[in-house]
Amino acid sequence: MTTASKLDLSLPVEELTAVLVDTSSVSGREGPLADLIEEALDPLPHLAVQRSGDTVVARTTGSGRRVVLAGHIDTVPLADNLPSRVDGDRLYGCGTSDMKAGVAVQLALAVRLSAAAYQLTYVFYDNEEVEAERNGLGRISRAHPDWLVGDLAILLEPTSGQVEAGCQGTMRAVVSTTGRRAHSARSWLGDNAIHGAAPVLARLAAYTAREAEIDGCTYREGLNAVGISGGVAGNIVPDECAVTVNFRFAPDRSEDMAFDHIREVFDGFAVSRADSAPGALPGLSDPLAQEFVAAVGTPPAAKYGWTDVSRFASMGIPALNFGPGDPNLAHTREEYVELARIGAAEAALRAFLGAG
Repeated sequence: MTTASKLDLSLPVEELTAVLVDTSSVSGREGPLADLIEEALDPLPHLAVQRSGDTVVARTTGSGRRVVLAGHIDTVPLADNLPSRVDGDRLYGCGTSDMKAGVAVQLALAVRLSAAAYQLTYVFYDNEEVEAERNGLGRISRAHPDWLVGDLAILLEPTSGQVEAGCQGTMRAVVSTTGRRAHSARSWLGDNAIHGAAPVLARLAAYTAREAEIDGCTYREGLNAVGISGGVAGNIVPDECAVTVNFRFAPDRSEDMAFDHIREVFDGFAVSRADSAPGALPGLSDPLAQEFVAAVGTPPAAKYGWTDVSRFASMGIPALNFGPGDPNLAHTREEYVELARIGAAEAALRAFLGAG
């Protein structure tokens, strides 16, 4: 692995991606990459650069409709997949798809679009891959919301070059059962709480996921057990058991509606809410979003999973996901990005922004 002493923004976007990948930036250790990005953008006369922690924001300073291009600069922990390597038409390495290819596109546009049909804001933020309270975009939305103001936000998350609209909401809840503790040699004196969780699992196994069509995009929900805990020792009938479930819900449900649904599914059991994040509606009725979809030239699809478009939507800014990486390769040891998709994503954005 090598770390660049500076970023050469004149490089082809594919080569720039490799430089970014080889600059390790695991969540919580994004400082060196944020330094490189700030140092590369600060001299550009058409941009005003600001920084908060390891989040860098660069904005054109004119008036008019504004498009925000956002991407996180952190990755999951390395899996012996640095330095990057090119094999045929693919670039392999940690963060290639999620989402340094998208960040490279942002940087390429930042240096090459000194004039465009829209005012532009570029957001390079930290700590997306970890707990929500550390998320740099969330921090900026609370401390400096004026930095993020825009008429449309495009998050360059991996989408294989397709527009993915909105996102699902996500909620974790805990379904609890109780019993009576006893010595396992005299189990008839107790009431096994783990056995009592069997109906919880049965309801999950029989659960039929709802599908919701919104703005022509079909969102499929999912309710799954993601953890189970119980038991005290190998010779004790347990008196407590907890099944953790994750609900991915369509963006036409609020968080409260999602929790009400979970409680309905597990009626008769104690249910507590652990954490949640709201979804984001597609926003495809917005004229500027429609212009972008037309520029890409393929039908939009629903976003399965939660992304930071939700943060923009909560600020009243229509937001879409669009990036060159493949979401199915995110976080894998064999992560790669197709080189052709990087240039294609840059070209599509340039065409939309009026500089094609």
